[in-house]
Amino acid sequence: MADPAFLETPRGRRLAYHCLPGKGPGVIFLGGFKSDMEGTKALFLEDWARRTGRAFLRFDYSGHGRSSGDFEDGAIGDWFEDALAVIDMLTEGPQVLVGSSMGGWIALLVVRSRPERIAGLVGIAAAPDFTEDGMWAEFDPVQRSVLMEMGRIELPSEYSDEPYVITRRLIEDGRRHLVLRSPLRLDVPTRLLQGTADEDVPVDVALRLLDHAEGEDIRLTLVKGADHRFSTPPLLDLIARTVEEVIAAAASRGKDS
Repeated sequence: MADPAFLETPRGRRLAYHCLPGKGPGVIFLGGFKSDMEGTKALFLEDWARRTGRAFLRFDYSGHGRSSGDFEDGAIGDWFEDALAVIDMLTEGPQVLVGSSMGGWIALLVVRSRPERIAGLVGIAAAPDFTEDGMWAEFDPVQRSVLMEMGRIELPSEYSDEPYVITRRLIEDGRRHLVLRSPLRLDVPTRLLQGTADEDVPVDVALRLLDHAEGEDIRLTLVKGADHRFSTPPLLDLIARTVEEVIAAAASRGKDS
C-alpha cells in the first residue's frame, strides 16, 4: 500500500492522508475515536470512489494513525481543527462528509462551521456529544474524582488490548463543542445509519440526533442486528448506496460541483 502524504496544518500538526482525484462533490471520510484511515469502511469507500471516478479523501487526526502527536494529548476541538484543515487546504468545491462514530460528531461541527463547503452528510453510528453523554454521564463518583484529580482514567477497550485513556482535557474540551444542547441546522441532505445491536452508540443517540437536528432532508435508517463496526459486506454496500443517494440529492439542489 502506498505511503501517505502529509499536511502541515496552521496549528503545526503533521497529518497523514490519502487523496484520490476525481469528480465532485468529493467524499471525505472522518474516522472514529482512536481509529485510523486504514479501517474497513475508509478503504471500502476509497475503492468505491476509484471505481466510480469520485474524488475521495481519508486522513488521520493528530494523535491517530501515522499523524503527529500523542493520542492522550488530543481532544474534540483538536480533531475538529484537523478536519477543517484538510478540507480547507486539500479540497476544492462542495464535499460530502462520511462520519463514523466520533467522526459523525466532527462532521456535524464541520457542517456548522463550513456550511458553504458541504454538499451532504452521512453519519454511521454517529456519536455527537459522547464525551459528556457516553463517558462523563456513566462514570461513577469515584471515577469522576480520579479523573478530575489525576487528570486521566483508563477504561478497557473491546477493540484493542490497550485501554482507552480518558483525560480531563478530553471531557472539558468536549463540553465546548457539544451539538445537541443548542440549535443544529443541517441544510444539506443528511443520512444517518444506525445498527440496533450497537452497544457503543445506542439507538437512542441516533433518535435524539434525528429529533434535535433541523433541516428538510434528514433521514435515519435503522439496521436490525448491526453492531458498531457496521462493516459487513451488506452494510458496506449500504454505506456506498447511501453516499450515492446523498450525492444525487445534492445534485438536485444544485450543490454538486
